[in-house]
Amino acid sequence: MIKTVFDYAPGMDQISEAIPEEIASTYERQSKRTVTGAEVAEVLRKDRLTPDDFYTLLSPAAEPYLEQMMTKARGLRRQYFGDNVYSFSPLYIANYCENGCRYCGFNAKSDIKRAALNSDEIEVEMRALAKDGIEDVLILTGESNHYSPVEYIEEAVKLARKYFRVVSLEIYPANVADYERLQKAGADFVTVFQESYDPEVYDYYHPRGNKRSIIYRMGTQERAAMGGMRGVGFGVLFGLADPVADCFRLGLHAYLVQRKYPHVEIAVSFPRIRPTHGAEDVDNTNRIGEKKLMQFICAMRIFMPFASITISTRERKEFRDQAMIYAATKISASVDTGIGRRGEEPDEDEGEEQFVIADTRTLDEIEKDLKEEGLYVLRNDYIRL
Repeated sequence: MIKTVFDYAPGMDQISEAIPEEIASTYERQSKRTVTGAEVAEVLRKDRLTPDDFYTLLSPAAEPYLEQMMTKARGLRRQYFGDNVYSFSPLYIANYCENGCRYCGFNAKSDIKRAALNSDEIEVEMRALAKDGIEDVLILTGESNHYSPVEYIEEAVKLARKYFRVVSLEIYPANVADYERLQKAGADFVTVFQESYDPEVYDYYHPRGNKRSIIYRMGTQERAAMGGMRGVGFGVLFGLADPVADCFRLGLHAYLVQRKYPHVEIAVSFPRIRPTHGAEDVDNTNRIGEKKLMQFICAMRIFMPFASITISTRERKEFRDQAMIYAATKISASVDTGIGRRGEEPDEDEGEEQFVIADTRTLDEIEKDLKEEGLYVLRNDYIRL
């Protein structure tokens, strides 16, 4: 039982807490600032931003400057990524979970149908994805190391290497030795969403399970880097806590990890709350609209011009395409958040979905739409030696 969000459960690696401490102290200082329009204009004239500048671009004072932010972000996007868009597809192989997250359809109290694919079923799903032209796969499980132990995920990674050039993971936070094992099996990236960096909000939304430890979760990207992963991904779930506060701490977290591990690739995601079965109501206070979300995405591009930015299928296709033009660089396609639905004969006992998606396009459809915008979808740009 994890009593407070700053406690660890037995067996959790306890690494340096320097980065979480710096995130907390830096935000505390930023939260006392009152940003002016003149400061925003000054930041937009800079070639390189500090964390202070990043906070400036996230503030309400920057909202009237969104058009200028989009123009600057687009220039940096083209400078670092050209007109390329990187594609991938998530593959859910299990939806068992041991956490009590109030906003998630996978939470342990939900009455959704559960499933965990066996090796043969996983291979059927992967073969179907590969036929769609996907070369970059993101393997996902619910957060249960009982139903989805590291050995189970390791076997899925080995299977994935037969069909895909890039294999990423979005699983429960693990220890350094676990990431070393998964990296040797063929995994390239690890993504973990912090959900929220606000301890009080985090405490409310995570009443039970290992996910209750905010401090262990915040160290996930470091442990993955220590375990040899080539890249790490960050994200918060917009709608839970104050959006400016969470977005600032999200960007600062990615910034500090990149400075400490300069060889590691950095990716940032911007998911918003979506409807889902089996989750409790989420207060509407902290929800943000598309305009504010675009401001955050552009601010991140200007602050970390070299980082990969992903827009999920939680967003409608028109917004995703616009985000790709101006700031984002990676897009998911051929998405299904359920379990075991891709084969020619889907399992009638398949697991239910995590959330309802908004963009149901296939990779070919996204490729066609983005080509009309002058963007080119790349299926892969990496060969593992």
